[in-house]
Amino acid sequence: MYNTNEHYADINSRVIDSWVENGWEWGRPIDHEAYIQAKEGQWNVFLTPTKPVPRAWLGSLLGKKLLGLASGGGQQMPIFQALGAECTVLDYSEKQLEQERLVAQREGYEIEIIRADMTKPLPFADKTFDLIFHPVSNCYVEQVRPILRECFRILKPGGVLVAGFDNGMNFILDENEQFLQNTLPFNPLKNPDQRRQLEETNGGMQFSHTVEELIGGQLEAGFRLTHLYEDTNGRGPLHEHGVPTFLATRSVRPQ
Repeated sequence: MYNTNEHYADINSRVIDSWVENGWEWGRPIDHEAYIQAKEGQWNVFLTPTKPVPRAWLGSLLGKKLLGLASGGGQQMPIFQALGAECTVLDYSEKQLEQERLVAQREGYEIEIIRADMTKPLPFADKTFDLIFHPVSNCYVEQVRPILRECFRILKPGGVLVAGFDNGMNFILDENEQFLQNTLPFNPLKNPDQRRQLEETNGGMQFSHTVEELIGGQLEAGFRLTHLYEDTNGRGPLHEHGVPTFLATRSVRPQ
């Protein structure tokens, strides 16, 4: 049972630490060979499980100030460092940030590493970053719109937000994707049965979000949406039937 007196973000931080310790795929850092290949122009990064982010979404990163928002794990930031970006990574999982330190020390580069809860105001000045890379992680927060407003605030005019989102489909079905189990929205803070499901699987505290929240929230914050694509889980019945469960977007803060 999760502690009902503990903030859900702290529960998630502890749960994700345990996932990383058990070999979670999104907590395994890239190896030295992948880092060298990135320097030679051979690289991909992911916002969602299977589709690499189009390079045109990112443009040249040389000298750019880049924030990896809830992007710890030593997978994307080393690639961006190899491409010449000046990187900051913010995450609330100590273990995810340990992976960032491990790669930075191994490859001999500097990166600003910040442990912070993205449900609170981000610890950066206005107009700090050229690009924010935000892989699927907002499913661990109840309210997405405040985070999108913070992203807009800390981006420079002309700055880019690339983000991955869960579209809610994974929350409807049971763990084995065999039958309808839940109604939406999925919110364990308000639905005891949904909380029990997560506790039984050590799933942390997860939340579904609508397209209205995810894309509408970007537009409301002031962003201009330029590109998007859908993606699947990469495995399981939904994937085998070609059902999109994730969405990636590229948005710009206007000049």
